[in-house]
Amino acid sequence: MSALGTWLGVDGFAWPWLLLALPLPWMMQWLRPVPTGPGNALRTPWAARVQAVLGSGEGRPSARAFPWLGGLAWCLLCVAAARPQQWGPPLATTQVGRDLMLAVDLSASMGEDDMALGGSPVDRLTAAKAVLADFLDRRAGDRVGLIVFGDRAFALTPLTLDRDSVRQQLAATEVGLAGRATALGDAIALAVKRLQRQPASQRVLVLLTDGVNTAGALEPDKAAQIAHDAGVRIHAIAFGGDGSTASVFGFRLPLGGGDEVDEAGLQRIAQATGGRFFRARDTASLVGIYAEIDRLEPVRRLGPRVRPRMERYPWPLGLAVLLGVLAASGRRREAWR
Repeated sequence: MSALGTWLGVDGFAWPWLLLALPLPWMMQWLRPVPTGPGNALRTPWAARVQAVLGSGEGRPSARAFPWLGGLAWCLLCVAAARPQQWGPPLATTQVGRDLMLAVDLSASMGEDDMALGGSPVDRLTAAKAVLADFLDRRAGDRVGLIVFGDRAFALTPLTLDRDSVRQQLAATEVGLAGRATALGDAIALAVKRLQRQPASQRVLVLLTDGVNTAGALEPDKAAQIAHDAGVRIHAIAFGGDGSTASVFGFRLPLGGGDEVDEAGLQRIAQATGGRFFRARDTASLVGIYAEIDRLEPVRRLGPRVRPRMERYPWPLGLAVLLGVLAASGRRREAWR
């Protein structure tokens, strides 16, 4: 098939199996039964005259007028049906977006109800889910992955363009799902592992936590050094208020109990990796932080080089129609002679 395509000046066929129909008319003619002798016939007084006319070809349209036109038209029709194609010049596509890993703390302290959402008190994780869902809605064109951590770090979704699946996995998380401690260093290390195959300018981790590192095999500062060596930028968000609150005569009173956030440690992590540190004490400030992260300049990267396929079937199809018309008109002229 490739040799035929080269001979015809094309790079290939979309449906090459249709070329198997090329010998079909000749096969049908070859398989047609040949009469072996005269059978029962109606004898008429003018039978001899009719036989003489047929034998001499007088007054009979020639079925073999321009026989090569019909055969060539059939061959061109089969070639057109196989859809000959040529490759166009290679084109480089441009993709705009970033590869972001989101690491969300699910430790016990994320259950503190010191946040407000829609005028109602909610726990920290519920508030973070609402803000992150809005953040994901604005990430069209980005590949986003999700990591959660407690006693250990777990990757819930790999880097993907399917933001709906990330949003669904985030909505299904619960406080304590990964344990009640905070393995901050392990979460960073897992994110670095997931981002290592991406271009250096694309490796971004958004880290959301409300506590200090209390578990895991790797210290956060060491994990930050590993991230720096791998070219991963970390934007660290310290999230949390002053602990639980209670409503007394319409006033919200703090009850305490909130864990202290390691702001100094998160600042070191962000600075060591070229990222930024943010402090969010309520839902409104968390919204502003994600809006600021959202305004980061997108990284333009070259996508895969593609070669468009150009259809070339109109040429053999047009020639087949033209030859078919010529063959039919030749036979018609023979019939009227």
